[in-house]
Amino acid sequence: MLEACGVESPEELFSHLPEAVRLKRPLDLPAGISEYEIVQYFRDRAAQNANGYASFLGAGVYQHFRPVLVDTVVSRGEFLTSYTPYQAEISQGTLTTIFEFQTMICQLSGMDVANASMYDGSTAVPEAAMMAVRSTGKARLLIARSVHPEYREVLRTYARYQRMPVEEFGYMLEAGTIDLEDLDRKIDDLTAAVVIQSPNFFGIVDQVKIAAEIAHRRGALLIVVFTEAVSLGLLEPPAEADIVAGELQSFAISPSYGGPYAGIIATKEKFLRQMPGRLVGQTTDSRGNRAFCLTLSTREQHIRREKATSNICTNQALIALMATVFMTVYGKQGLRELAQHNLAKAHYLGGRLKPRFSGRFFNEFVAQVGDPLEVNKALLKKKIVGGLPLARFYPELSDCMLLCATEMSRRADMDMVGQALSPANPAGAERGEP
Repeated sequence: MLEACGVESPEELFSHLPEAVRLKRPLDLPAGISEYEIVQYFRDRAAQNANGYASFLGAGVYQHFRPVLVDTVVSRGEFLTSYTPYQAEISQGTLTTIFEFQTMICQLSGMDVANASMYDGSTAVPEAAMMAVRSTGKARLLIARSVHPEYREVLRTYARYQRMPVEEFGYMLEAGTIDLEDLDRKIDDLTAAVVIQSPNFFGIVDQVKIAAEIAHRRGALLIVVFTEAVSLGLLEPPAEADIVAGELQSFAISPSYGGPYAGIIATKEKFLRQMPGRLVGQTTDSRGNRAFCLTLSTREQHIRREKATSNICTNQALIALMATVFMTVYGKQGLRELAQHNLAKAHYLGGRLKPRFSGRFFNEFVAQVGDPLEVNKALLKKKIVGGLPLARFYPELSDCMLLCATEMSRRADMDMVGQALSPANPAGAERGEP
């Protein structure tokens, strides 16, 4: 290499660099090791992880069972190497799975049409908000404080330079549901959309129908958000909404330190042309056979940028395929039974504690525990990952944590949490004593 460069030494090769920035010693790297040694190294590091720990964390990322069939299907080379299926002639497999995905999401959400997926739930919310702005010709957004705090933060980031003012409205301190009176006071004729979440960040099933009535009365659209997709197996679909945006991590997608995930947007047919992302439609081929292709692709690659409904969003085809396989494995009845299992587990745990809010909850609830940080430290010694302390997002709930129980939660672990957090034993709870 030195000969090809016309120099005689590495020092001469780097002679153009100032003396002060040249390293005079060898790099501080360990010597190379064999393959079996590096494999053992990673096994040792893996053994240091929290294997065997019970977890009661939720807050938008949930611990659910992943059927082995999911990885079997998505590991096929045809799916791992696929990209945007622009050439329908050679992409019928991917297009078919996306079409089935869209169909299932419509059934779950009660909407007429769904897109091919989004990056994740947090980015689906601002995309849905911008869709509402385009559809109504208005710019103002109202979002409930009971929507996931990080989703609200992403919305504000998007809205900052989109000339979309965002205002929040409150929640009921007793029930944990949206404050309908506050919503009614703050909404006006310039409001493009009202954004609520159900089950909300506190796990409470919220008042979708009444919120829709208030929004529609002032000419605004209602956007309903979900983070726990399993709840759709049991709860009534938010059919009164105009747009549904959500996160599918619960459908066989590993927590994976925060991603990649798959979000969705589903909507009523009349808003179809304003929906961002990709959409697969059904057609027929030259022989009259059923076939699929991308349709209504108003992306920046296809039309003038200012007319595009989608600029920096895309579909998560491989991750959405995981969710599709999950929904296919469980089926309608299986998903309902899974949701019932989650409901029963969470209410068993809730029965051992005292939920902070009186509203109906699915598989998450807020509990008053004294000092959440100290409680979690004590639980961790018992190989239990506790709930999420809420002071960071809700200062008024500084003595509370958000707990989640899924089908993966064992009764013995829930009993242990119940003993540690029992309202009848606050002193012991702070020290982690039963």
